[in-house]
Amino acid sequence: MDFNDLKGMFGELKTRMDAAIERVRKDMANVRTGRANVGLLDNVQVEAYGARMPLNQVANLSIPEPALIVAQPFDPSLMGAIEKAIRISDLGLNPLSDGKMIRIPIPSLTEDRRKELSRHVHKQAEEGRNVVRQVRRDANERLKKLLKEHKISEDDERKGLEQVQKMTDDHVKLIDDQQKKKDQELLGH
Repeated sequence: MDFNDLKGMFGELKTRMDAAIERVRKDMANVRTGRANVGLLDNVQVEAYGARMPLNQVANLSIPEPALIVAQPFDPSLMGAIEKAIRISDLGLNPLSDGKMIRIPIPSLTEDRRKELSRHVHKQAEEGRNVVRQVRRDANERLKKLLKEHKISEDDERKGLEQVQKMTDDHVKLIDDQQKKKDQELLGH
């Protein structure tokens, strides 16, 4: 076995690290910034046809104004269920129905709430970084084990450890960039 044989392991590492970044990205998309964003409603589940369905599968969502989301149900009989699902979500939104569509005003955030959300974003980012670091630890242990079993050379182990560290640094930077972007939206700096 040589360094090229480790490519499969690096592919698996990249997949696991990418999954951590995607998780952070999704979590941060659900943090309300005071601006309308349909991603905010991704976790809203509507009781429809005897099952719980994501809001975006029972209504067309649009943003006609910066602080307003409009939900247009595909089936008008679901109007009440959609309104109820949005109201009981933990998003603090108050939907208004006119019988044809549901208007969801996005209230502006207080400074304290912005800071609280920023702390939440930092926690999400740290959790993502911890997942990436755990993937790095797993990979480093596998490389050390391969060296101990004489399946790779010391040079291959060193190259492998360097590549794992580079992947880790790249993925941590992506998470840091996500955090900075979200902080910019929340705090404006």
